[in-house]
Amino acid sequence: MEDAKTVWHRLAGHTDELEWRPNGMMLAEVGGRKVTLAMHGGSVHAFAHLCPHASGVMADGWIDALGNVVCPLHKYRFELERGRNVSGEGYRLKTFPVRQDAEGLYIGFIQSF
Repeated sequence: MEDAKTVWHRLAGHTDELEWRPNGMMLAEVGGRKVTLAMHGGSVHAFAHLCPHASGVMADGWIDALGNVVCPLHKYRFELERGRNVSGEGYRLKTFPVRQDAEGLYIGFIQSF
């Protein structure tokens, strides 16, 4: 059995330093990976930059009234926290843990050993 460990990558000192789009999202490169960040309800969420269905750029989408991220191509909807598809197509959006403390904003990637 393999053990998994979260490796944290510092993105910024504070969320105010980031260049958020009017839709409350942005693309970032963290630890050599592209991720989408979304600011919703005072929390930052991190997830894959491409939709698992047809590779729509998730940062070009929007957050709906229920707090789900919506892909701009086919309007598939995903929970921000867990990436569960809530519009019924059966896909899952990869999500990443986010940590914010006095040192800054961090995105975590799970690594298996």
